[in-house]
Amino acid sequence: MVKYRCPAAIATGSILTEMAKGKTLDEALKITDEDVTEAIGGLPEFKIHCSNLAANAFHKAIYDYQNKVKKQQIS
Repeated sequence: MVKYRCPAAIATGSILTEMAKGKTLDEALKITDEDVTEAIGGLPEFKIHCSNLAANAFHKAIYDYQNKVKKQQIS
């Protein structure tokens, strides 16, 4: 059992989901690391990578979904 979690990573992931609600996939892909950091009210320099992790993982998930949909449409 993991006892420690990164509060900044949890917070940036959470705020990113709130920022993406109601947006199209194309609009959601426009959310940047900087947007996430700004929305959370800033982060210490050594925690900036947390917002990058959230946005990068989110974008990768959207691209993965889009590729799966394209493959289904081709089949």
